[in-house]
Amino acid sequence: MKLIYQYMLNFLLIILTTITIIGCSEITYVTNQSYSQNYQRMEDYASALGSLAITDQKSGTLILNSEFLSQLQFVLHSDDLYLRVFNAHGDQVYPKAGKNLYLASDVFAILKQGQEIRIKNNNDTHTYIGHTKKSYTGVLLPWMNGDKLIGAIWLGEKIENVEQPINMSKHNLINALITALSVGLVLSFGLSYYASSKIKRLSQATKKVTAGDFDVHLDYKGNDEIDQLSGNFNRMVQALKKSNDVIKNQEKRRDQFMADAAHEMRTPLTTINGILEGLQYDAIPQDAKPKSISLMRRETERLIRLVNENLDFEKIRNNQINLVKTKFNARNILEDVCLQLKRNAKEENDQLKITAPSDLPIYADRDRFKQIIVNLVQNAIQFTQNGMIILGGRRSNHSTEITVKDTGIGMNEEQLKYIFERFFKADPSRTRLGIGESGLGLSIVLSLIKQHGGKISVKSSINNGATFTITIFDKGFEQYLPEN
Repeated sequence: MKLIYQYMLNFLLIILTTITIIGCSEITYVTNQSYSQNYQRMEDYASALGSLAITDQKSGTLILNSEFLSQLQFVLHSDDLYLRVFNAHGDQVYPKAGKNLYLASDVFAILKQGQEIRIKNNNDTHTYIGHTKKSYTGVLLPWMNGDKLIGAIWLGEKIENVEQPINMSKHNLINALITALSVGLVLSFGLSYYASSKIKRLSQATKKVTAGDFDVHLDYKGNDEIDQLSGNFNRMVQALKKSNDVIKNQEKRRDQFMADAAHEMRTPLTTINGILEGLQYDAIPQDAKPKSISLMRRETERLIRLVNENLDFEKIRNNQINLVKTKFNARNILEDVCLQLKRNAKEENDQLKITAPSDLPIYADRDRFKQIIVNLVQNAIQFTQNGMIILGGRRSNHSTEITVKDTGIGMNEEQLKYIFERFFKADPSRTRLGIGESGLGLSIVLSLIKQHGGKISVKSSINNGATFTITIFDKGFEQYLPEN
């Protein structure tokens, strides 16, 4: 069943249930009131008639003039009221009947106690005054002389007269029900259409997103649950769009990496294969063989380094390395790295400088910390020519802060977003020129720093160099620990 029909059915059921409950309560109230008022009226008539009864104080017998009663019955008949009079023995004395009519013993016993009896329908299963052709309702009232029963009177009215207001209420209820259902049908359709149209818009928008359209936006003005859902949907689509853009960028970078990796591996392999063929067929002069073998060795080491970096990154990323963290002087590591990479910096006409204090305690894995600094400095050398690379360090709040600052080509905001991602290269042209690396160095740096529970940040702009800042926390103050 469509949602709009479900809403309409729900609204109509609520209206129908409400009117039914109210109508039943109203009919019950009117019924009780009608019978109660009728009983009260009968009791008033019976009491007034009893006060007119003439009794013999000695014998305690009931004395009523039959002619008077006949005249009274004629008057009461105009109001559809009927009476019967019984003596102290329960025998009917008015009107005179062809057969001897009397009150049942159990009824007579109740009357002798001075209690009146209200009769809702004399034709019910249990009756007090006998069955009649038409149904009557009324009261059976005792006449007492002190504690002694001297007679009783039954005053009754046709039930159809008493139930006229009840039937009128039922008729009004049916009219109200029909009117309410008609109005409710129109209102429920309008409300249902309004609510279902919002959901229908959501459904259509969802289909577009499923088809790959992430430019969908739902306009909403209210603040109900569906409007809140529309707001959440818009935020979800925006997040999906961003994720989709990231995935596309990653796919693009992956394709670029595959091309770069194929180029990097093809070049040394081609060189190695050419030298081997030359050696095999003695095409290389004897004096050139040592140089050729040296070149082949360097190309082999280049391939080994590329493979090792990939394997090392996978181990670090999957938390498959064990850090042996100790407290040592980070200044010594900075000096070792500068000495180790001094030749590389000289080839780019760069200068390496340390601005850290002589005593710079740090709590980290010594070898992995050195690997972090080597990668950062190599990255700085790679993108800096005729410039300076400064290694700084200082103690902060329960941590050691290391900075690697260069005066190289820098990066724009788009490059900064992906600088720590695997295979990303800020300047792919340098790879094609043969001076780029594999694009894993900074990814390894980020993973190792996370393993240490530290953090890293970078600031850069085009032609203004870059500054990498890493923070390694003291024992017991680690943050940003990776999930196992």
